[in-house]
Amino acid sequence: MENSSSPAGDQHSLVVSYRISVSRQRTGLGLVLFASLGIAAVLLVQILHTTGTMALGFDNWRPILYAYVLWSVALGAGQVLIRGERGLRALFLLPAVLFTVAMVIFPTLFGVYLAFTDWNLSSFTGREFNGLDNFRSLIHDSYYWNALRNMVYYVLVVLVQYAIAFGLALLLNAEIRARKFFRVVFLLPMMITPVGVAYLFRMLTDTSKGPFYPIWNAVGLANTSWVANPWGARWAVMISDIWQWTPFMFIVLLAALESQPTEPIEAAVVDGANRWQIFWEITLPSILSVSSTLILIRLIEAFKIVDLPNVLTSGGPGTATESLTLHAYSIWRTLDIGGSAAVAYMLLFVVTFIGVSYANFVRRRVVEA
Repeated sequence: MENSSSPAGDQHSLVVSYRISVSRQRTGLGLVLFASLGIAAVLLVQILHTTGTMALGFDNWRPILYAYVLWSVALGAGQVLIRGERGLRALFLLPAVLFTVAMVIFPTLFGVYLAFTDWNLSSFTGREFNGLDNFRSLIHDSYYWNALRNMVYYVLVVLVQYAIAFGLALLLNAEIRARKFFRVVFLLPMMITPVGVAYLFRMLTDTSKGPFYPIWNAVGLANTSWVANPWGARWAVMISDIWQWTPFMFIVLLAALESQPTEPIEAAVVDGANRWQIFWEITLPSILSVSSTLILIRLIEAFKIVDLPNVLTSGGPGTATESLTLHAYSIWRTLDIGGSAAVAYMLLFVVTFIGVSYANFVRRRVVEA
């Protein structure tokens, strides 16, 4: 029972739930239990059929989808029968939870299974469980280590983006002329899609033809193959990434600077602190949490970079600019589903490890600050 201090709305929901008959609650429990046993049985039969343990089964996983939809409907109806008014409230959240399970959790778990299988769509043998063979092959795959090395460069670019964005945010947070105009101009690169940015820099680095050829010809750099050189191609990808995503960091840092309280700064000025002391002792600690979150978001995005190297350089020359995501896609194009899944989950492991380590480090620094 709720105590006398409970809100009136909660008391009303409790009264409504108490009026639900026992037979109705039993019906709801029976419906949920029957639907759960049904989908579990269908799923077990399909798993046994897929693994070759049992001949009885379905040709594809479409019946599992139908069973999942029926189970979802039964689960929603069961919530209403069992919990009454609170069950109706749960129906607003239930579709989002079920959609997440179907479109995120299940594909993730199924991808883990694929990473431990030898499955090439061009093979007549179908899927075969091969344990850790896909991951062992990555250790001896020079292309994988090349892509992993490229990820180091792309991740370090995030620090360059932060430094530029922080400088621009400090500049436009001051009282300067036309700062509203510059705030809008600096956001323009972020409004362009990554594919559009890649094509823009592809035309810019093409010195033999294209709209920028007259400029390159005038300065004597016509017919210079920039992206034919591995480091030239890497710099093209990194600069284009800096150009597009620095505005994102800039606008967030600018908002953090403008929202910081002015009282500590005014007190420091009265005490005789100079600009560097105010920046180091007040401004920087006040936006430390925002900065750490911003860098973490961009680190995750940098690990997933695929559109810029794919469109700008096609991962080349050779595999000089290939990222881990692009490497997984390249393996997938050879119809090697298991190998592609193994690369994807190695990327997931690396991102999770670095993200958790970074978050723990930043949390300690925030506490010290």
